[in-house]
Amino acid sequence: MSAEPPFPSAPRLVLTQTIYQLRYFVRVPAALFFTLILPLVMLVLFNALFGDATIETDEGTWKASQFYTGGLAAYTAVSATYSNLANMVPIRRDEGVLKRWRGTPLPTWIYIAGFICSAVVIAAVGVGIMLTMGVLIYDLDIDAAKMPAAVVTFVVGVVAFAALGMAIAALIKSASSASAVANATILPLAFVSDVFIVTEDSPRWTEILGEIFPLKPFVNAFQDCFTPFVDAPAFDWGSLAFVSAWGAAGLMVALTRFSWEPSGAGPRGRRARKVEHE
Repeated sequence: MSAEPPFPSAPRLVLTQTIYQLRYFVRVPAALFFTLILPLVMLVLFNALFGDATIETDEGTWKASQFYTGGLAAYTAVSATYSNLANMVPIRRDEGVLKRWRGTPLPTWIYIAGFICSAVVIAAVGVGIMLTMGVLIYDLDIDAAKMPAAVVTFVVGVVAFAALGMAIAALIKSASSASAVANATILPLAFVSDVFIVTEDSPRWTEILGEIFPLKPFVNAFQDCFTPFVDAPAFDWGSLAFVSAWGAAGLMVALTRFSWEPSGAGPRGRRARKVEHE
């Protein structure tokens, strides 16, 4: 009697789930556009309109094209993790996919790891494309001595915002409101977080608002890795600690509030509830 084949290892299962989630992502045109294409369009438009200008800060003066490249690259990472997870997870939950997955022999954490790892891969691809365009088209300066800081900042940022995205997914009651909540919580912050404009000369309340939430510290820490007047190694440990604290808070919310069951507020949930009553 032949022995049964060994069960795949956990890393292999996570890899399989990650590939599955990536395939699903590229088959959703809206997700692909808003996560990867829209930031590239914004980069081209902003540089076409304001790329020849200079950015005046307390540290020095630098090209607007460098400012936009670093800021929008960080925003792309946030969009690929926070916005993507906050949108997609409630959709899969209301469709009943999460419930069916939970009924399979695979450990439930494998599915969540696949969601998060695919978001991190998408973020890495988006940031890589953005920085490549910055170097080839907009004369972005790359200092090798600062790249370890850029990698560490990226990893801390995407992990923290992935946790926050899962927290929002756990709190959202239905998939129909997922997109609105995700955009309403991140787009306004982008305007006060040095993504689209420098906020040093803005009203004080906008600066305070940006400093309360983790987007601005992450954007500034990542931009420092490509700013000519910031010396290597360019680690901003204070900002990284602040972003990590937000990520830890998001993780706690996700662990305590996450549900695999359709909420009943979406179309799929209403149909299931009707069947049960009958």
